[in-house]
Amino acid sequence: MDRWKCSKCGYVYDPQYGDRDGGIAPGTAFEDLPEAWKCPRCGVGKNKFVKKAPK
Repeated sequence: MDRWKCSKCGYVYDPQYGDRDGGIAPGTAFEDLPEAWKCPRCGVGKNKFVKKAPK
């Protein structure tokens, strides 16, 4: 699964880990995050994230 990077603060959403504080289980693809999900660091929406190049 692809990782996505916040274009504002640099936070990387990695589906392998999910977002524990946001109630997102490990294994949840970025595309499957709720539309209301926000960056846990700076609070911007999903539309401010860009796909990160593979490791």
